[in-house]
Amino acid sequence: MSKPIRIHSFALSGHSHRVTLFAALAGIPHQLVPVDLAVGEHKTPQFLALNPAGQVPVIEDGEIVVSDSNAILVYLAMRYAPDYLPTEPCRAAEVQKFLSLAAGEIAFGPAAARRALVFNAAVDRDGAVAIAERVFAKLEAHLRGRRFLVADRPSIADVAIYSYTRHAPEGGISLQLYPHIQHWLTQVEALPGFVPMPVSPTGLAA
Repeated sequence: MSKPIRIHSFALSGHSHRVTLFAALAGIPHQLVPVDLAVGEHKTPQFLALNPAGQVPVIEDGEIVVSDSNAILVYLAMRYAPDYLPTEPCRAAEVQKFLSLAAGEIAFGPAAARRALVFNAAVDRDGAVAIAERVFAKLEAHLRGRRFLVADRPSIADVAIYSYTRHAPEGGISLQLYPHIQHWLTQVEALPGFVPMPVSPTGLAA
C-alpha cells in the first residue's frame, strides 16, 4: 500500500463505523475524511463524484473508489486482510448471510429505531423495534456457545453486525434479554485495534 486509504465517513453513522473499525482491526493504514451530513456535504458535487448515491461511507484506495459499507468490507478483506473473509464455501456463505442481515433486518430494525431518536428521522419506530426484537432473538440463538458469528475467529460478519447492535439502546432497545449477544459484543471489543463508535445520549443510553 503506497499511502493510507481515505475513508469518507460520519462519526455517528454505524455504516461508517463498520469500515473504520475494520481498518483498525486489520491494521490497514487509513485517513478519516469527515463528511458533515448536517450541512449537506454528502450532496456536494465533489462528494457525488465519488458516490452518486450521496451516502457515506466511501473509500479511496489510490485510484480505486468503493462505496457501500458491506462492499467496502469485502474489498478491504480480499485485498488486505484475507483472514477476515473465509474462502471455504460453507463459511463464505455464512459470512454472506450476515452481510445480508446487516443490510436487511439490522438496517430496518435497530439502525432505524436509533435513527428515529438520534436524528429525529421519520421512521416507523414501533415497526423498527419489532424487527430489532426478531433479529436479536435469532442472533441470540445463533451465538449460544459461540465466540464469533462464523467459526471461532472474527470475520467481516462480526464487523458488519457489531455497530448497530452495540448502539441499539440509543434507539430505545435493551440488550439485557440477550446475554449471548452481550458476550459476543465483549469479544469483538477485546480484539486488538478495536475502536468504539461515539455514544449518542438518547433512548436507553441517555
